[in-house]
Amino acid sequence: MKKKSNLIWILLALLPFVFASCKKEQQVSGLQPVSKGGRADIAAAATTINFSGYTWTVKDSGNGTAGPWANHWSSSNVFVDANGFLHLKLTKDVSTNTWKSSEVIMNKSLGYGTYQWKIDGRVDNLDHNIVFGLFNYSGTDLHDEMDIEFSKWGYPDNNKSLNYTVWPAVGVTTPKNVEYVQNFTLTGDWSTHRFTRTANSIVFKSLHGHQDGDTNLFATKTWNAPGTSISKVSMPVHMNLWLFKAVPPSNGQNVEVIIREFKFTPL
Repeated sequence: MKKKSNLIWILLALLPFVFASCKKEQQVSGLQPVSKGGRADIAAAATTINFSGYTWTVKDSGNGTAGPWANHWSSSNVFVDANGFLHLKLTKDVSTNTWKSSEVIMNKSLGYGTYQWKIDGRVDNLDHNIVFGLFNYSGTDLHDEMDIEFSKWGYPDNNKSLNYTVWPAVGVTTPKNVEYVQNFTLTGDWSTHRFTRTANSIVFKSLHGHQDGDTNLFATKTWNAPGTSISKVSMPVHMNLWLFKAVPPSNGQNVEVIIREFKFTPL
């Protein structure tokens, strides 16, 4: 999923494919040999936006591609509306017959605390080739990353499209992520998703509606350290909407997801 040395890629390619998880890191060819999409992948003339009290860099790959999975990224697919809501779009450029993804990266690193997103959009009904991600990532290959992702990872019959994933802290010699997947059906267009990081644990939660409490909780997962390696470093927040393996949506339809609010509550 990120750029690797030849040695690391050879070792990871030997990992067995685990279909049950349907995760992006565990496809037939092993872990993805492409970047997660940090600042190194952003065009030199990248723009910034202000959303939920933070400044974010908008990813744009220009005429080329960037990871994950060699997608095209366009700053024109990102905007903040008059209400202060962030829009991420996935659209087809008919002039070039290419699909353009979207991503924003916070220009600040955050540490222990609760990371919460209020989403407007049926992320339970995304096409099986689409990924919508909410996560933090330090930029270190296969480490220091915590993901909430919505995707079927290319499988139309995959019924577990809610994904929580934790990649280990730097210093763990054998990269190994832990993950939790679950089926879900939203009761409306609104949902809330969050994770809370401490020095010894990470707790993920997903809820129907927009709220700051735990009413209408429909998914949760906790990992504790020791036992699970959990990063202790501060890192930027990312939000993205992209195509798994750069394969277009099977229905050929453009997609738009609205993030009404991101809120970080430090410990």
